[in-house]
Amino acid sequence: MSFLKFKAAVCGSLRLIISSLTIGVTFAGGLPVVHVDSTNRAKAEVKDEQRILHVLNRLGFGARPGDVARVKAIGLDNYIKQQLSPEKINDDVVHSKVKHLATLEMTTAQLYEHFPQPGQLLRQLQRRGELPEQLAEARENRVKPNAETPGSSSMEANQPNREYRQALREYYREKGLGQPQRIIAELQSSRILRAVYSERQLQEVMVDFWSNHFNVFFGKGADRWLLTSYDRDTIRPHTMGKFSELLVATAQSPAMLFYLDNFQSVSPNMDQGRRRRRGIHGTTPNSTARPVQTQRMRRGINENYARELMELHTLGVDGGYTQKDVQEVARCFTGWTIFAPRGGGAAASAILGEAARTDAGKFFFNARAHDDGEKVVLGQKIPAGGGFKDGLMVLDILARHPSTAKSIANKLVRHFVSDDPPASLVQRVATTFTKTNGDIRETLRTIFFSPEFYSQDAYRAKVKRPFELTISAIRALGAETNGGPQLHQWIARMGEPLYGYQTPNGYSDDAESWVNTGGLLERMNFGLMLASNRIPGTRIDLKRFAVTDGGSDKAIDVIAQSIIGDDLSPVMKSALLKQYNTNEPLVIQSRQSNESMTKGPAMRQPGGRRGQQAAAGQANISDPVTKMVGLVLGSPEFQRQ
Repeated sequence: MSFLKFKAAVCGSLRLIISSLTIGVTFAGGLPVVHVDSTNRAKAEVKDEQRILHVLNRLGFGARPGDVARVKAIGLDNYIKQQLSPEKINDDVVHSKVKHLATLEMTTAQLYEHFPQPGQLLRQLQRRGELPEQLAEARENRVKPNAETPGSSSMEANQPNREYRQALREYYREKGLGQPQRIIAELQSSRILRAVYSERQLQEVMVDFWSNHFNVFFGKGADRWLLTSYDRDTIRPHTMGKFSELLVATAQSPAMLFYLDNFQSVSPNMDQGRRRRRGIHGTTPNSTARPVQTQRMRRGINENYARELMELHTLGVDGGYTQKDVQEVARCFTGWTIFAPRGGGAAASAILGEAARTDAGKFFFNARAHDDGEKVVLGQKIPAGGGFKDGLMVLDILARHPSTAKSIANKLVRHFVSDDPPASLVQRVATTFTKTNGDIRETLRTIFFSPEFYSQDAYRAKVKRPFELTISAIRALGAETNGGPQLHQWIARMGEPLYGYQTPNGYSDDAESWVNTGGLLERMNFGLMLASNRIPGTRIDLKRFAVTDGGSDKAIDVIAQSIIGDDLSPVMKSALLKQYNTNEPLVIQSRQSNESMTKGPAMRQPGGRRGQQAAAGQANISDPVTKMVGLVLGSPEFQRQ
């Protein structure tokens, strides 16, 4: 079987595997074909070791070498209880891994000052008369990307752009400033490092879950600077607490306020004199002593946050709200805004005072922008004159609503159990959510100690998303990584750039969204590049996979057991044996564009334009062990969890 046929067969098998819970295998035209065998799976029971693997795959990002034995030694139930209380787990290793990522500890104001947005920086310098002549000239001569000067080549037309970028880089270097892209790069690295090395695996899974549930896109304006605080101060402290507290934290998060435009939402009844002024005036987050100009705002109420709050964050699309509720909720959140939302640094301090340096990018309530009239939300009256409390009342109503309990329960069960959530379990989880006032820890406990969670139907029933696949592969191989840009690019190429989803609904949790030809081929290419140590910043020692006796059959069994923890299907093993015994090297060339790996236009690779092709990954692999490790990582068995 040629390698191209092998890849096509694996992709076809995975597509069919996820369409059923039970598989049997036959051959057609020499290629493996998977079909449904519905009689055996219901009778089978998940074995003890499979239960451990199941927990390690669902409550975490997969097993590292020795993890199964460690869990067996302390008992599976005890392990789950430990994971439900992450604050009690020592995590010094991961702290040492991320301590060099300086931006993680910076305030948003510090990020604005030390990693300024180039356009804003140049405007400030120009206003102060401090724009260097060389930079001013390069800025004047630049042309739009890909624009062509009549009679010149594309390369010549783009030369001013290169000169401008070079002049800008030199200015940043001279002034000790950092490029803004470093902020999101370090945040992505931290997510990878924590997921790979943290002993608090469930904590990291829930960070991933809630970051996706309350999705914010890094490419929207100031959100590149605001996401560091979003991860550190909004999501992480609330992953296992009360849902109501998490909801308030996201509502007050500058990242969310900016992403869904609520920072611009103002009462249409504001004093006309104020509305004619250059900006809306309010107070700093830490003081009510004096008015300051905060930002220019479009007039009127913005309904974006109110709509997504109910449709995506709480009640669900069929949660019983109306367009009138959206309008009333939007009124309640007028005045929930951001102080100096785009920073401003030294130039802004002349207008805003020293607070621009310390408070830029913080949440504050602007009473002058708030609609203080009476509102009715989901049939409940919110009295006039409530001010800031109007928004808090809305969040409390939504957090306690039965539709929210059902919506959150359904999403959690879908994530941890099955793409087709068992209705009986969803109901029990929703009941726990309601009885405990939205206690996330207790809600998860109901899932993890349910019979549905350990059913054969749930075992290996979920297809890993690209982030999950990447982390689980690194962990399975016992690899060392710095979480660097090459891994960011691979995750993006497989379809899931971190913080790269443009629309508020976040990445899909259903297998069918991830099973397409481009994405599946990139998954296999990633496995081969990882196994052959061709991903800079990540290193693997394959010595433990070497088998001195027993031949190729034994070698494949050792590799499969070490990586997957289960046996391979007969067809997969047969295909691997043919590849193992051939003398032909595997030549991997990949030039899949980002847009070929996802449905719709909502994906963007950090650091690049939509549709931009990622750099090709190339490998010429002849070592049989390296080939087998890479191909097992690309197998249908490893793609599932």
